[in-house]
Amino acid sequence: MTRFVAFLRAINVGGHVVTMEKLRGLFAALGLKEVETFIASGNVIFAKPAAGLPGLYQRIEERLRTSLGYEVKTFIRSEAEVAAVASYQPFPKPQVQRAKALNVGFLAAPLEPSAKRLLMGLKTEIDSFHVHGREVYWLCKKGQSESTFSNAVFEKAANCRATFRGMNTVTRLVAKYGFRTTGDKEP
Repeated sequence: MTRFVAFLRAINVGGHVVTMEKLRGLFAALGLKEVETFIASGNVIFAKPAAGLPGLYQRIEERLRTSLGYEVKTFIRSEAEVAAVASYQPFPKPQVQRAKALNVGFLAAPLEPSAKRLLMGLKTEIDSFHVHGREVYWLCKKGQSESTFSNAVFEKAANCRATFRGMNTVTRLVAKYGFRTTGDKEP
């Protein structure tokens, strides 16, 4: 069994409220094992055999849509992928230390070159972006309320769905569950 994290878009935002108990139950009903949630923002940890991920995305999204009554886009990463995201350095350390926020956006697939260009065109003196694999990193130098960038702005510019998490959330998730990249050795 391999552990995965499903990062869900639109859980407990925009007037939608879902208890973590209900969310765990919906995932368990799909036959997923060791289902846990991490903070109430749509981070679901579960175990399953590594095979069959493409169909699992669709099964989760359909179950959530049917049960909750609205679309919940799902972005799944293995524990090694989540650990790699947490340890990745998209910006120089001094820039990150001076910034107010570092966020990561999870995508279903890498951005097309044209979408990446559009994203980079959104750069301002407040906001910087970096793309790596299926993730978009957003460095916000001032408070996010002062930024013109948002998940909705990104989705419109890139013509794709995403869900963003603060890097602190991802780092805490990795630490709590002991996620390691594939090459990491046991202590």
